[in-house]
Amino acid sequence: MNQYEIAVLYHPDLEVDLSKAEERVTAIIKNNKGTITATDNWGKRKLAYPIKKLEHAVYAFYSVELPAERVQKIENTLNITDEVIRFLIVKIDPKQQEKAAALKAKKEKKAAERAARKEAEQE
Repeated sequence: MNQYEIAVLYHPDLEVDLSKAEERVTAIIKNNKGTITATDNWGKRKLAYPIKKLEHAVYAFYSVELPAERVQKIENTLNITDEVIRFLIVKIDPKQQEKAAALKAKKEKKAAERAARKEAEQE
């Protein structure tokens, strides 16, 4: 099973009742032997350029584990789903993910040290 991140742009009119559209995308992933590990909903945002004469979209990101041979089926299904304006499926590189986590930990450590120094200076 490979790890993927799926970015989905939903129609902006669905912002109020997004649950049905999310359930539909979730069902598409699960029907293709995938498991969703994390979901991140950014809400309604302005697009960089109009898509299908729309200026805004609801952004949602899914971290998914699924077999490589099922990616094409998910792409084909998302292409014909009315609620989805655009989507992007990206394979996550585990080595890059580890590097990003290490860099994040290093930045947090430096920020904590800076905060401790400021606190010591104020006393």
